[in-house]
Amino acid sequence: MKHILPGILAMAAIVVASNILVQFLIFDGLLTWGAFTYPFAFLVTDLMNRIYGPNAARKVIFAGFIAGIICSLIGTQITLQGDGYTYSAVALRVAVGSAAAFLIAQLVDVFVFNRLRNGNWWKAPLVSSVIGSALDTAIFFTIAFSQSIQWFGQNANMEINWAWDAVPLLMTGPDAPLWVTLALTDWAVKLTLALIALVPFRIILRRIHTDVV
Repeated sequence: MKHILPGILAMAAIVVASNILVQFLIFDGLLTWGAFTYPFAFLVTDLMNRIYGPNAARKVIFAGFIAGIICSLIGTQITLQGDGYTYSAVALRVAVGSAAAFLIAQLVDVFVFNRLRNGNWWKAPLVSSVIGSALDTAIFFTIAFSQSIQWFGQNANMEINWAWDAVPLLMTGPDAPLWVTLALTDWAVKLTLALIALVPFRIILRRIHTDVV
């Protein structure tokens, strides 16, 4: 466990930072600062997978999952005030969607990376991050905001029904629920950072003298 401690600490730091920064909106509410920190969780997972193997990567993922659960539990107990009403800092559906998306997407990332690990050095981290990011976005935004999911109950749905408002898709296209635009914008950031993360991935592996294919 000691050898993967840096990975556990890095993953926990990313998860905690993302849970804090997601509260700060930018670009007219289309993104949060957390959108720029969270994708680096895939970098940590891929580095642990390349250096120590899939089992070590999964341990790091579960550590990040626990950190995320703790953050969500704290967030659901914090109440904020705005527009004349009181609401939880973290809505129930957002907490559940975040946990499910993180765990599933990260584990799929490990699986895909492991299948491609013997190819060109960039293929495994890039493909696994792209697939994992797509899953993460789809699972999170569907559970957290989709109007098609009603089994959380009326109170939970009321916390997030602002995301059901119809707006032009990506602010220019036909009308669609706001959450769809938020999801597409979030995924675009993830894809961009998946490419950027190849640079530190390569540099870190070279510095620790890992055999990179």
